[in-house]
Amino acid sequence: MPSLPATLLAFLSILSLVFGGKVLVFPLDGSHWVNMKVLIEELHTRGHNVTVLRASNSWYIKKESPFYTSITVYNSGGIEKELFEEFSRNILVIRRQKRSFWTKLKLVSEVGAVFEEMHRNQLNLMGNIFENKDLMDSLQTAKYDLLLTDPAVGGGFFLAYRLGLPLVLNVRWTMHGEAHFEIAPSPLSYIPVPGLELTDKMTFVQRVQNILVYMFSKFQKARTVSKHYRSFCEKYFGSEINYKAILQDADIWLMRNDFTFEFPRPTMPNIVYMGGFQCKPSKPLPDDLEEFVKSSGDHGLIVMSLGTLFTHLPEDITEEIAAAFAGLPQKIIWRHTGPRPVNIGDNTLLVDWLPQNDLLGHAKTKVFITHGGTNGIQEAIYHGVPILGLPLVFDQPDNLSRMKVRGTAKLLDIAELNRTMFLEALKEVLYNPSYKENIQRLSKVHHDQPMKPLDRAMFWIEFVMRNKGASHLRTQSFRMSWIEYHSIDVILTLLMILVLFCVLIYSIVKCICLKVVLKKKVKTQ
Repeated sequence: MPSLPATLLAFLSILSLVFGGKVLVFPLDGSHWVNMKVLIEELHTRGHNVTVLRASNSWYIKKESPFYTSITVYNSGGIEKELFEEFSRNILVIRRQKRSFWTKLKLVSEVGAVFEEMHRNQLNLMGNIFENKDLMDSLQTAKYDLLLTDPAVGGGFFLAYRLGLPLVLNVRWTMHGEAHFEIAPSPLSYIPVPGLELTDKMTFVQRVQNILVYMFSKFQKARTVSKHYRSFCEKYFGSEINYKAILQDADIWLMRNDFTFEFPRPTMPNIVYMGGFQCKPSKPLPDDLEEFVKSSGDHGLIVMSLGTLFTHLPEDITEEIAAAFAGLPQKIIWRHTGPRPVNIGDNTLLVDWLPQNDLLGHAKTKVFITHGGTNGIQEAIYHGVPILGLPLVFDQPDNLSRMKVRGTAKLLDIAELNRTMFLEALKEVLYNPSYKENIQRLSKVHHDQPMKPLDRAMFWIEFVMRNKGASHLRTQSFRMSWIEYHSIDVILTLLMILVLFCVLIYSIVKCICLKVVLKKKVKTQ
Protein backbone atom coordinates (compact mmCIF):
# COMPACT_ATOMS: atom_id res chain seq x y z
CA MET A 1 0.00 0.00 0.00
CA PRO A 2 1.53 3.37 -0.98
CA SER A 3 2.47 5.74 1.83
CA LEU A 4 0.34 8.82 2.57
CA PRO A 5 2.93 11.36 1.30
CA ALA A 6 3.30 9.45 -1.98
CA THR A 7 -0.48 9.31 -2.43
CA LEU A 8 -0.81 13.03 -1.63
CA LEU A 9 1.97 13.87 -4.10
CA ALA A 10 0.29 11.82 -6.81
CA PHE A 11 -3.05 13.51 -6.07
CA LEU A 12 -1.48 16.98 -6.29
CA SER A 13 0.21 16.01 -9.55
CA ILE A 14 -3.15 14.96 -11.00
CA LEU A 15 -4.71 18.25 -9.85
CA SER A 16 -1.95 20.29 -11.46
CA LEU A 17 -2.49 18.43 -14.73
CA VAL A 18 -6.25 18.91 -14.56
CA PHE A 19 -5.96 22.68 -13.97
CA GLY A 20 -2.90 23.22 -16.12
CA GLY A 21 -2.96 26.18 -18.48
CA LYS A 22 -1.60 26.78 -21.97
CA VAL A 23 1.26 29.23 -22.22
CA LEU A 24 2.71 30.68 -25.42
CA VAL A 25 6.32 31.89 -25.04
CA PHE A 26 8.14 34.28 -27.35
CA PRO A 27 11.68 34.32 -25.89
CA LEU A 28 14.89 36.23 -26.54
CA ASP A 29 17.94 34.15 -27.43
CA GLY A 30 21.35 34.24 -25.73
CA SER A 31 21.79 34.68 -21.98
CA HIS A 32 18.18 35.89 -21.63
CA TRP A 33 17.04 32.40 -22.66
CA VAL A 34 18.72 31.02 -19.51
CA ASN A 35 16.25 33.01 -17.41
CA MET A 36 13.24 32.20 -19.55
CA LYS A 37 14.10 28.50 -19.51
CA VAL A 38 13.91 28.48 -15.70
CA LEU A 39 10.32 29.79 -15.85
CA ILE A 40 9.40 27.34 -18.63
CA GLU A 41 10.72 24.34 -16.71
CA GLU A 42 8.86 25.39 -13.56
CA LEU A 43 5.63 25.91 -15.53
CA HIS A 44 6.05 22.43 -16.99
CA THR A 45 6.66 20.97 -13.52
CA ARG A 46 3.41 22.55 -12.34
CA GLY A 47 1.46 20.85 -15.12
CA HIS A 48 1.16 23.68 -17.63
CA ASN A 49 1.46 23.14 -21.37
CA VAL A 50 4.16 25.41 -22.83
CA THR A 51 4.71 26.27 -26.49
CA VAL A 52 7.83 28.18 -27.54
CA LEU A 53 8.02 30.21 -30.75
CA ARG A 54 11.64 30.02 -31.93
CA ALA A 55 13.57 31.27 -34.95
CA SER A 56 15.14 28.73 -37.29
CA ASN A 57 18.59 30.25 -36.61
CA SER A 58 18.33 30.16 -32.80
CA TRP A 59 21.59 29.60 -30.91
CA TYR A 60 20.40 28.22 -27.58
CA ILE A 61 16.66 27.62 -27.98
CA LYS A 62 16.46 23.97 -28.94
CA LYS A 63 13.78 22.58 -31.20
CA GLU A 64 13.30 19.48 -29.05
CA SER A 65 12.75 19.68 -25.31
CA PRO A 66 10.93 17.65 -22.64
CA PHE A 67 9.65 20.92 -21.15
CA TYR A 68 7.95 22.55 -24.12
CA THR A 69 6.64 22.11 -27.64
CA SER A 70 8.37 24.33 -30.16
CA ILE A 71 7.12 26.09 -33.27
CA THR A 72 10.00 27.03 -35.57
CA VAL A 73 9.66 30.14 -37.74
CA TYR A 74 12.00 30.63 -40.68
CA ASN A 75 14.41 33.51 -40.11
CA SER A 76 17.20 34.30 -42.55
CA GLY A 77 18.42 37.64 -41.23
CA GLY A 78 19.71 39.12 -38.05
CA ILE A 79 22.84 38.73 -35.99
CA GLU A 80 24.44 35.32 -36.18
CA LYS A 81 26.69 33.91 -33.47
CA GLU A 82 29.83 34.75 -35.48
CA LEU A 83 28.81 38.42 -35.72
CA PHE A 84 28.20 38.57 -31.99
CA GLU A 85 31.65 37.12 -31.41
CA GLU A 86 33.08 39.85 -33.65
CA PHE A 87 31.08 42.40 -31.65
CA SER A 88 32.57 41.11 -28.38
CA ARG A 89 36.09 41.43 -29.84
CA ASN A 90 35.38 45.03 -30.90
CA ILE A 91 34.03 45.84 -27.43
CA LEU A 92 37.23 44.51 -25.82
CA VAL A 93 39.34 46.68 -28.13
CA ILE A 94 37.33 49.78 -27.15
CA ARG A 95 37.29 48.90 -23.42
CA ARG A 96 41.07 48.59 -23.39
CA GLN A 97 41.50 52.17 -24.56
CA LYS A 98 42.01 54.88 -21.97
CA ARG A 99 38.70 56.01 -20.51
CA SER A 100 37.54 59.26 -22.07
CA PHE A 101 34.45 60.87 -23.56
CA TRP A 102 35.41 59.56 -27.01
CA THR A 103 35.90 55.95 -25.93
CA LYS A 104 32.54 56.12 -24.14
CA LEU A 105 30.96 57.50 -27.32
CA LYS A 106 32.53 54.70 -29.41
CA LEU A 107 31.24 52.11 -26.96
CA VAL A 108 27.71 53.55 -27.09
CA SER A 109 27.85 53.69 -30.89
CA GLU A 110 29.04 50.07 -31.21
CA VAL A 111 26.36 48.76 -28.85
CA GLY A 112 23.68 50.92 -30.50
CA ALA A 113 24.49 49.59 -33.97
CA VAL A 114 24.26 45.96 -32.84
CA PHE A 115 21.04 46.57 -30.94
CA GLU A 116 19.44 48.31 -33.92
CA GLU A 117 20.23 45.27 -36.05
CA MET A 118 18.72 42.99 -33.39
CA HIS A 119 15.53 45.05 -33.28
CA ARG A 120 15.19 44.99 -37.06
CA ASN A 121 15.72 41.23 -37.09
CA GLN A 122 13.14 40.58 -34.39
CA LEU A 123 10.54 42.69 -36.19
CA ASN A 124 11.28 40.88 -39.46
CA LEU A 125 10.72 37.61 -37.59
CA MET A 126 7.46 38.91 -36.15
CA GLY A 127 6.42 40.03 -39.65
CA ASN A 128 7.04 36.47 -40.92
CA ILE A 129 4.80 35.18 -38.13
CA PHE A 130 1.99 37.66 -38.86
CA GLU A 131 2.05 36.95 -42.59
CA ASN A 132 1.96 33.18 -42.11
CA LYS A 133 -1.82 32.69 -42.18
CA ASP A 134 -1.69 28.99 -41.30
CA LEU A 135 0.54 29.68 -38.29
CA MET A 136 -1.62 32.55 -37.05
CA ASP A 137 -4.77 30.46 -37.46
CA SER A 138 -3.20 27.62 -35.47
CA LEU A 139 -2.15 30.04 -32.71
CA GLN A 140 -5.68 31.44 -32.55
CA THR A 141 -7.21 27.95 -32.53
CA ALA A 142 -4.90 26.78 -29.72
CA LYS A 143 -6.64 29.17 -27.27
CA TYR A 144 -3.64 29.96 -25.08
CA ASP A 145 -4.22 31.41 -21.63
CA LEU A 146 -1.42 33.97 -21.81
CA LEU A 147 1.71 35.01 -23.66
CA LEU A 148 5.05 35.20 -21.83
CA THR A 149 7.82 37.23 -23.46
CA ASP A 150 11.07 39.13 -22.86
CA PRO A 151 10.70 42.69 -24.24
CA ALA A 152 14.43 43.55 -24.28
CA VAL A 153 14.15 43.12 -28.04
CA GLY A 154 10.45 43.66 -28.61
CA GLY A 155 8.02 41.67 -30.71
CA GLY A 156 6.22 39.38 -28.30
CA PHE A 157 3.89 42.10 -27.05
CA PHE A 158 2.74 42.68 -30.66
CA LEU A 159 1.83 39.00 -30.90
CA ALA A 160 -0.11 39.14 -27.62
CA TYR A 161 -2.04 42.14 -28.95
CA ARG A 162 -2.83 40.42 -32.25
CA LEU A 163 -3.99 37.22 -30.50
CA GLY A 164 -5.86 39.09 -27.76
CA LEU A 165 -3.93 37.32 -25.00
CA PRO A 166 -3.06 38.49 -21.47
CA LEU A 167 0.61 39.51 -21.42
CA VAL A 168 3.29 38.68 -18.83
CA LEU A 169 6.78 40.12 -19.23
CA ASN A 170 9.97 38.44 -18.05
CA VAL A 171 11.81 41.71 -17.84
CA ARG A 172 14.59 43.86 -16.63
CA TRP A 173 15.10 45.68 -19.91
CA THR A 174 12.79 46.76 -22.69
CA MET A 175 13.79 47.94 -26.14
CA HIS A 176 13.99 51.44 -24.63
CA GLY A 177 16.16 50.61 -21.62
CA GLU A 178 15.56 49.81 -17.94
CA ALA A 179 11.96 48.67 -17.50
CA HIS A 180 10.99 50.86 -14.53
CA PHE A 181 11.35 53.94 -16.72
CA GLU A 182 8.56 52.49 -18.92
CA ILE A 183 5.73 52.55 -16.38
CA ALA A 184 6.89 53.69 -12.94
CA PRO A 185 7.58 57.28 -11.80
CA SER A 186 11.33 57.78 -12.21
CA PRO A 187 12.52 61.11 -10.76
CA LEU A 188 15.98 61.80 -12.16
CA SER A 189 16.94 63.60 -8.95
CA TYR A 190 17.65 60.28 -7.22
CA ILE A 191 17.17 57.54 -9.84
CA PRO A 192 20.36 57.10 -11.89
CA VAL A 193 20.17 56.48 -15.61
CA PRO A 194 21.70 53.07 -16.49
CA GLY A 195 25.23 53.37 -17.79
CA LEU A 196 26.38 56.22 -15.55
CA GLU A 197 27.32 54.01 -12.57
CA LEU A 198 25.76 56.53 -10.19
CA THR A 199 23.89 55.91 -6.94
CA ASP A 200 20.66 57.34 -5.53
CA LYS A 201 22.76 59.93 -3.66
CA MET A 202 23.89 62.33 -6.41
CA THR A 203 25.69 65.63 -6.21
CA PHE A 204 24.44 68.63 -8.19
CA VAL A 205 26.94 67.93 -11.00
CA GLN A 206 25.90 64.27 -11.11
CA ARG A 207 22.22 65.24 -11.31
CA VAL A 208 23.02 67.53 -14.26
CA GLN A 209 24.91 64.65 -15.87
CA ASN A 210 22.02 62.28 -15.14
CA ILE A 211 19.47 64.53 -16.87
CA LEU A 212 21.70 65.22 -19.89
CA VAL A 213 22.42 61.51 -20.43
CA TYR A 214 18.72 60.71 -20.05
CA MET A 215 17.86 63.26 -22.75
CA PHE A 216 20.62 61.90 -25.01
CA SER A 217 19.43 58.31 -24.53
CA LYS A 218 15.86 59.33 -25.41
CA PHE A 219 17.16 60.96 -28.59
CA GLN A 220 19.29 57.93 -29.46
CA LYS A 221 16.44 55.47 -28.88
CA ALA A 222 14.10 57.57 -31.04
CA ARG A 223 16.70 57.54 -33.84
CA THR A 224 17.74 53.87 -33.70
CA VAL A 225 14.85 51.96 -32.07
CA SER A 226 11.48 53.69 -31.90
CA LYS A 227 11.22 54.38 -35.64
CA HIS A 228 11.36 50.63 -36.41
CA TYR A 229 8.62 49.79 -33.89
CA ARG A 230 6.41 52.67 -35.02
CA SER A 231 6.78 51.54 -38.63
CA PHE A 232 5.90 47.93 -37.75
CA CYS A 233 2.94 49.00 -35.62
CA GLU A 234 1.58 51.25 -38.36
CA LYS A 235 1.93 48.50 -40.96
CA TYR A 236 0.05 45.82 -39.00
CA PHE A 237 -2.24 47.77 -36.64
CA GLY A 238 -2.72 51.20 -38.18
CA SER A 239 -1.41 54.65 -37.35
CA GLU A 240 -3.89 55.17 -34.51
CA ILE A 241 -2.24 52.45 -32.38
CA ASN A 242 0.76 53.44 -30.24
CA TYR A 243 3.25 50.59 -29.84
CA LYS A 244 4.35 51.92 -26.43
CA ALA A 245 0.80 51.63 -25.16
CA ILE A 246 0.70 47.96 -26.22
CA LEU A 247 3.87 47.29 -24.21
CA GLN A 248 2.74 49.34 -21.20
CA ASP A 249 -0.57 47.49 -21.21
CA ALA A 250 1.14 44.26 -20.07
CA ASP A 251 -0.66 42.64 -17.15
CA ILE A 252 2.37 41.64 -15.06
CA TRP A 253 6.03 42.72 -15.19
CA LEU A 254 8.18 39.98 -13.66
CA MET A 255 11.26 42.01 -12.68
CA ARG A 256 14.55 40.08 -12.56
CA ASN A 257 15.93 42.03 -9.60
CA ASP A 258 14.88 43.26 -6.17
CA PHE A 259 15.83 45.86 -3.59
CA THR A 260 18.75 43.92 -2.16
CA PHE A 261 20.38 44.87 -5.47
CA GLU A 262 18.40 47.88 -6.77
CA PHE A 263 18.30 51.32 -5.15
CA PRO A 264 14.95 52.18 -3.51
CA ARG A 265 12.59 53.79 -6.02
CA PRO A 266 8.88 54.19 -6.89
CA THR A 267 7.24 51.11 -8.34
CA MET A 268 3.83 49.88 -9.55
CA PRO A 269 1.40 47.19 -8.31
CA ASN A 270 1.85 45.01 -11.41
CA ILE A 271 5.66 44.92 -11.05
CA VAL A 272 6.58 41.65 -9.33
CA TYR A 273 10.16 41.38 -8.06
CA MET A 274 11.79 37.99 -8.51
CA GLY A 275 15.50 38.78 -8.13
CA GLY A 276 17.51 35.57 -7.82
CA PHE A 277 14.63 33.38 -9.05
CA GLN A 278 17.07 31.25 -11.05
CA CYS A 279 19.27 30.58 -7.99
CA LYS A 280 18.99 27.34 -6.08
CA PRO A 281 20.88 25.39 -3.42
CA SER A 282 24.10 23.95 -4.81
CA LYS A 283 24.25 20.32 -5.90
CA PRO A 284 27.25 18.02 -5.44
CA LEU A 285 30.01 18.66 -7.98
CA PRO A 286 31.19 16.05 -10.49
CA ASP A 287 33.85 13.83 -8.94
CA ASP A 288 36.79 15.37 -10.82
CA LEU A 289 35.80 18.91 -9.87
CA GLU A 290 35.09 17.94 -6.26
CA GLU A 291 38.52 16.36 -5.96
CA PHE A 292 40.18 19.50 -7.37
CA VAL A 293 38.20 21.78 -5.02
CA LYS A 294 39.00 19.67 -1.95
CA SER A 295 42.69 19.76 -2.81
CA SER A 296 42.62 23.53 -2.07
CA GLY A 297 42.65 22.77 1.67
CA ASP A 298 42.11 25.76 3.96
CA HIS A 299 43.11 28.24 1.26
CA GLY A 300 39.88 27.67 -0.66
CA LEU A 301 38.73 28.18 -4.23
CA ILE A 302 38.45 31.10 -6.68
CA VAL A 303 35.89 30.87 -9.50
CA MET A 304 36.29 32.97 -12.66
CA SER A 305 33.72 33.24 -15.46
CA LEU A 306 33.05 36.13 -17.84
CA GLY A 307 29.77 34.82 -19.27
CA THR A 308 28.87 33.49 -22.71
CA LEU A 309 30.13 36.40 -24.82
CA PHE A 310 33.57 36.80 -23.26
CA THR A 311 34.79 33.24 -22.70
CA HIS A 312 38.33 34.36 -23.50
CA LEU A 313 40.14 37.68 -23.29
CA PRO A 314 43.01 39.03 -25.44
CA GLU A 315 46.15 36.93 -25.04
CA ASP A 316 48.23 39.55 -23.21
CA ILE A 317 45.51 40.06 -20.57
CA THR A 318 45.06 36.30 -20.23
CA GLU A 319 48.77 35.90 -19.57
CA GLU A 320 48.71 38.61 -16.89
CA ILE A 321 45.75 37.01 -15.12
CA ALA A 322 47.29 33.52 -15.35
CA ALA A 323 50.57 34.81 -13.86
CA ALA A 324 48.67 36.46 -10.99
CA PHE A 325 46.77 33.23 -10.29
CA ALA A 326 50.02 31.24 -10.25
CA GLY A 327 51.25 33.32 -7.31
CA LEU A 328 48.28 32.39 -5.07
CA PRO A 329 47.91 29.44 -2.67
CA GLN A 330 44.22 29.07 -3.63
CA LYS A 331 42.94 26.77 -6.35
CA ILE A 332 41.27 28.43 -9.35
CA ILE A 333 38.60 27.16 -11.72
CA TRP A 334 38.56 29.43 -14.76
CA ARG A 335 36.11 29.26 -17.63
CA HIS A 336 38.42 29.93 -20.58
CA THR A 337 38.09 28.77 -24.19
CA GLY A 338 41.08 30.53 -25.79
CA PRO A 339 44.68 29.33 -26.14
CA ARG A 340 46.19 27.93 -22.96
CA PRO A 341 48.22 30.68 -21.24
CA VAL A 342 51.96 30.10 -21.01
CA ASN A 343 52.01 31.45 -17.43
CA ILE A 344 49.33 29.05 -16.17
CA GLY A 345 50.06 27.61 -12.75
CA ASP A 346 49.42 24.11 -11.40
CA ASN A 347 46.74 25.59 -9.14
CA THR A 348 44.55 26.70 -12.08
CA LEU A 349 42.04 24.50 -13.88
CA LEU A 350 40.80 25.73 -17.27
CA VAL A 351 37.34 24.55 -18.35
CA ASP A 352 35.04 25.22 -21.34
CA TRP A 353 32.01 25.25 -19.05
CA LEU A 354 31.48 25.22 -15.30
CA PRO A 355 28.51 24.58 -12.98
CA GLN A 356 28.56 28.16 -11.71
CA ASN A 357 25.71 27.94 -9.20
CA ASP A 358 27.09 24.74 -7.64
CA LEU A 359 30.62 26.14 -7.42
CA LEU A 360 29.46 29.41 -5.85
CA GLY A 361 27.47 27.40 -3.31
CA HIS A 362 30.49 25.27 -2.35
CA ALA A 363 31.84 25.87 1.15
CA LYS A 364 35.40 26.35 -0.13
CA THR A 365 34.63 29.13 -2.64
CA LYS A 366 36.20 32.41 -1.48
CA VAL A 367 35.87 34.83 -4.42
CA PHE A 368 33.91 35.07 -7.67
CA ILE A 369 35.61 36.88 -10.57
CA THR A 370 32.90 38.05 -12.98
CA HIS A 371 32.09 40.50 -15.76
CA GLY A 372 28.96 41.54 -13.86
CA GLY A 373 26.09 39.82 -15.70
CA THR A 374 22.79 39.84 -13.82
CA ASN A 375 22.68 36.06 -13.37
CA GLY A 376 26.18 35.88 -11.90
CA ILE A 377 25.56 38.82 -9.56
CA GLN A 378 22.33 37.27 -8.28
CA GLU A 379 24.02 33.91 -7.70
CA ALA A 380 26.85 35.61 -5.79
CA ILE A 381 24.28 37.37 -3.57
CA TYR A 382 22.31 34.14 -3.09
CA HIS A 383 25.40 32.17 -1.98
CA GLY A 384 27.15 35.04 -0.19
CA VAL A 385 30.37 35.10 -2.26
CA PRO A 386 32.37 38.38 -2.57
CA ILE A 387 33.17 39.65 -6.05
CA LEU A 388 36.12 40.86 -8.07
CA GLY A 389 34.56 42.62 -11.06
CA LEU A 390 35.82 43.13 -14.61
CA PRO A 391 32.95 45.14 -16.19
CA LEU A 392 32.88 45.05 -19.99
CA VAL A 393 29.59 46.13 -21.64
CA PHE A 394 25.77 46.45 -21.44
CA ASP A 395 24.48 46.57 -17.83
CA GLN A 396 27.64 45.02 -16.36
CA PRO A 397 29.35 48.24 -15.15
CA ASP A 398 26.13 49.38 -13.45
CA ASN A 399 25.55 45.99 -11.84
CA LEU A 400 29.05 45.91 -10.40
CA SER A 401 28.93 49.54 -9.28
CA ARG A 402 25.87 48.68 -7.17
CA MET A 403 27.81 45.86 -5.55
CA LYS A 404 30.81 48.13 -4.97
CA VAL A 405 28.61 50.70 -3.20
CA ARG A 406 27.40 47.95 -0.88
CA GLY A 407 30.97 46.94 -0.05
CA THR A 408 30.67 43.49 -1.61
CA ALA A 409 32.88 43.93 -4.69
CA LYS A 410 36.20 45.33 -5.87
CA LEU A 411 36.29 46.59 -9.48
CA LEU A 412 39.13 46.64 -12.01
CA ASP A 413 39.34 48.55 -15.29
CA ILE A 414 40.41 46.18 -18.06
CA ALA A 415 42.14 49.10 -19.83
CA GLU A 416 44.72 49.29 -17.04
CA LEU A 417 44.87 45.64 -16.02
CA ASN A 418 48.22 44.00 -15.22
CA ARG A 419 49.28 41.10 -12.99
CA THR A 420 50.32 43.32 -10.08
CA MET A 421 47.06 45.26 -10.04
CA PHE A 422 45.00 42.09 -10.50
CA LEU A 423 46.83 40.27 -7.70
CA GLU A 424 46.53 43.19 -5.26
CA ALA A 425 42.79 43.54 -5.92
CA LEU A 426 42.23 39.80 -5.58
CA LYS A 427 44.15 39.66 -2.29
CA GLU A 428 42.10 42.55 -0.95
CA VAL A 429 38.84 40.71 -1.61
CA LEU A 430 40.33 37.45 -0.28
CA TYR A 431 41.80 38.77 2.96
CA ASN A 432 39.76 41.88 3.85
CA PRO A 433 36.90 40.39 5.91
CA SER A 434 34.55 43.31 5.18
CA TYR A 435 33.79 41.99 1.67
CA LYS A 436 32.69 38.60 3.00
CA GLU A 437 30.74 40.17 5.87
CA ASN A 438 28.90 42.61 3.57
CA ILE A 439 27.94 40.01 0.96
CA GLN A 440 26.72 37.60 3.64
CA ARG A 441 24.62 40.37 5.18
CA LEU A 442 23.16 41.05 1.73
CA SER A 443 22.57 37.33 1.22
CA LYS A 444 20.74 37.09 4.54
CA VAL A 445 18.43 39.96 3.52
CA HIS A 446 17.79 38.31 0.14
CA HIS A 447 16.80 34.99 1.75
CA ASP A 448 14.63 36.63 4.42
CA GLN A 449 11.36 36.86 2.48
CA PRO A 450 7.96 35.15 2.81
CA MET A 451 8.22 33.06 -0.34
CA LYS A 452 10.83 32.08 -2.90
CA PRO A 453 11.14 34.44 -5.90
CA LEU A 454 10.36 31.63 -8.35
CA ASP A 455 7.20 30.72 -6.42
CA ARG A 456 6.18 34.39 -6.47
CA ALA A 457 6.65 34.50 -10.23
CA MET A 458 4.62 31.32 -10.68
CA PHE A 459 1.81 32.64 -8.50
CA TRP A 460 1.40 35.75 -10.64
CA ILE A 461 1.63 33.87 -13.94
CA GLU A 462 -1.09 31.50 -12.73
CA PHE A 463 -3.05 34.46 -11.33
CA VAL A 464 -3.18 35.94 -14.84
CA MET A 465 -4.32 32.57 -16.22
CA ARG A 466 -7.06 32.20 -13.63
CA ASN A 467 -8.36 35.76 -13.98
CA LYS A 468 -7.80 36.27 -17.71
CA GLY A 469 -5.44 39.15 -17.02
CA ALA A 470 -4.71 41.66 -14.25
CA SER A 471 -6.18 44.89 -15.61
CA HIS A 472 -6.98 46.12 -12.09
CA LEU A 473 -3.21 46.44 -11.45
CA ARG A 474 -2.39 48.43 -14.60
CA THR A 475 -1.71 52.13 -14.21
CA GLN A 476 -3.51 54.61 -16.41
CA SER A 477 -0.71 57.17 -16.18
CA PHE A 478 0.83 56.21 -19.52
CA ARG A 479 -2.47 56.92 -21.27
CA MET A 480 -2.23 60.56 -20.19
CA SER A 481 -0.40 63.31 -22.04
CA TRP A 482 2.57 64.85 -20.23
CA ILE A 483 0.40 67.95 -19.64
CA GLU A 484 -2.25 65.85 -17.87
CA TYR A 485 0.32 63.65 -16.07
CA HIS A 486 2.06 66.64 -14.49
CA SER A 487 -1.27 68.48 -13.97
CA ILE A 488 0.00 71.42 -16.04
CA ASP A 489 -3.57 72.07 -17.27
CA VAL A 490 -4.89 72.06 -13.69
CA ILE A 491 -2.11 74.33 -12.46
CA LEU A 492 -2.66 76.79 -15.32
CA THR A 493 -6.44 76.75 -14.72
CA LEU A 494 -5.99 77.42 -11.00
CA LEU A 495 -3.48 80.18 -11.75
CA MET A 496 -5.94 81.72 -14.21
CA ILE A 497 -8.71 81.57 -11.60
CA LEU A 498 -6.37 83.15 -9.04
CA VAL A 499 -5.40 85.91 -11.47
CA LEU A 500 -9.06 86.54 -12.35
CA PHE A 501 -9.96 86.58 -8.65
CA CYS A 502 -7.16 89.08 -7.96
CA VAL A 503 -8.27 91.24 -10.91
CA LEU A 504 -11.87 91.06 -9.65
CA ILE A 505 -10.85 92.05 -6.10
CA TYR A 506 -8.67 94.82 -7.49
CA SER A 507 -11.57 96.07 -9.64
CA ILE A 508 -13.99 95.99 -6.71
CA VAL A 509 -11.55 97.81 -4.41
CA LYS A 510 -10.80 100.34 -7.13
CA CYS A 511 -14.53 100.87 -7.72
CA ILE A 512 -15.18 101.34 -3.99
CA CYS A 513 -12.27 103.76 -3.70
CA LEU A 514 -13.55 105.76 -6.66
CA LYS A 515 -17.04 105.97 -5.10
CA VAL A 516 -15.56 107.14 -1.79
CA VAL A 517 -13.49 109.79 -3.54
CA LEU A 518 -16.51 110.97 -5.55
CA LYS A 519 -18.65 111.22 -2.39
CA LYS A 520 -16.00 113.31 -0.68
CA LYS A 521 -15.85 115.62 -3.70
CA VAL A 522 -19.62 116.04 -3.70
CA LYS A 523 -19.64 116.90 0.03
CA THR A 524 -16.86 119.47 -0.31
CA GLN A 525 -18.65 121.16 -3.16
